[in-house]
Amino acid sequence: MRERKKEENALFFIGWAFIGIVLFIYIFCRIFSIPPLKINGPCVLHMLFGIYCPGCGGTRSISALLHGHLWDSFVCHPLVPYTAIVGGWFLISQTIERISKHKIKIALRYRDIYLWIALGIVVVNFILKNVLLFVWNIDLLADYTL
Repeated sequence: MRERKKEENALFFIGWAFIGIVLFIYIFCRIFSIPPLKINGPCVLHMLFGIYCPGCGGTRSISALLHGHLWDSFVCHPLVPYTAIVGGWFLISQTIERISKHKIKIALRYRDIYLWIALGIVVVNFILKNVLLFVWNIDLLADYTL
């Protein structure tokens, strides 16, 4: 039980630190007129072999999510909305419980199953996108550009 508490504390602080870093990058990009989602380069695996890597569509998914297009975000990479929902609720519920000094017990508790679900999403997404592309010539990411 004590070990789970340490994991939850670490995830809580890492989550808020991650949000802080993302906000810093966003503000930096706004100040220097750099499109924030154009920082990363193209996928090397897709350029060399024509297949999608397990992360392909992630940046487009983030962009769609930030613009309020949940379905488009899900189609581009379902891990992004899953992480936003589960991670967001984890941070919000943990914050509320900590601020209330554990009087309001709504905090989402860490479970390994959340990571297994995320891994399953990545694997299914990778297989599905490449099968659709090579078997039926359906490119799910072709319609979604940044």
